Amino acid sequence: MSNSNQKKLSDIPVSVLDLVHIVTGKTAADSYPNSLELARHVEELGYKRFWMAEHHNMQGIASSATSVLIGYIAGGTSKIRVGSGGIMLPNHAPLVVAEQFGTLASLYPGRIDLGLGRAPGTDQRTAMALRRNIGSAGEDFPTNVEELRTYLSSDNQRSPVRAVPGEGLDIPIWLLGSSTFGAQLAGILGLPYAFASHFAPASLHVALKVYRDSFQPSEQLQEPYAVACVNVIAADTDAEALHQSTTLYQAFLNVIKGTGAPLQPPVESMGNLWDASERYAVNQMLRYSFVGSPATVKEDMQAFLDETQVDEIMVASTMHDHQARLRSYEILADLFKKTEY
Repeated sequence: MSNSNQKKLSDIPVSVLDLVHIVTGKTAADSYPNSLELARHVEELGYKRFWMAEHHNMQGIASSATSVLIGYIAGGTSKIRVGSGGIMLPNHAPLVVAEQFGTLASLYPGRIDLGLGRAPGTDQRTAMALRRNIGSAGEDFPTNVEELRTYLSSDNQRSPVRAVPGEGLDIPIWLLGSSTFGAQLAGILGLPYAFASHFAPASLHVALKVYRDSFQPSEQLQEPYAVACVNVIAADTDAEALHQSTTLYQAFLNVIKGTGAPLQPPVESMGNLWDASERYAVNQMLRYSFVGSPATVKEDMQAFLDETQVDEIMVASTMHDHQARLRSYEILADLFKKTEY
């Protein structure tokens, strides 16, 4: 089949998902300046957006107060879009989210994205501590999304409950997902959709199909707009990238084992850290992880774009060494650069 009509990497935007990792021997206070330095770095490199995700009770992730961090990153940058990938809506009253993001959008107009998810972003016990009541298990997510959209709408001016600030502001809402549920809802509501293929690859293709098939134009969006998040560990050589990637594999091994830990340094070999079943499980979760030199990563990411035809790729680079992570995003930016004539 000819790829003459297929998208090239240089045809689409590239963005960043930063989990604000806490590395071994460091604290959250050390992680935040690194995230800001990364945001400034990728802003200069031409990345479109910089998102952070809400996680709780995780020793290695410092992004629990996501909206606070968005303000920190947006305040330290000037043009890159900053947002949530995502806010776990069942943990919050929709009015609180509308007010927080209304405040952010008032401070940084035209730069704030509100990505919403329906998972807790944590374990069940912590979810109970956050929510007090987890009986719904996310079934009321569509209702909560609509309530939030109402608060942000300019049509809500006569309501007895209003979001100030927030009402009438142009804050793009995104739905996030790792299954077909969010894909269908995003399609029906005419919202952009971001899929978490960096850790839940199994449903990617069917979710994209469901989203595109169910899409109905809205005021916010006339045509479907799909983003897929992938892991990328790029370095000057394949060998160096493979070495750096052992941090990513250790992080997901800890997820499989249920052992929380800060981000671990690279190791010479994963062989003595996992058994065959653990290795299989981690590799399944990390199917869309592109590791290697610029040439290797370019070939693999172009193949991914050929397969999915997504409108934008978001990249998570889970790396222990901050300078190596900056370099990884630098290499990646070159692959997405528009061809100059």
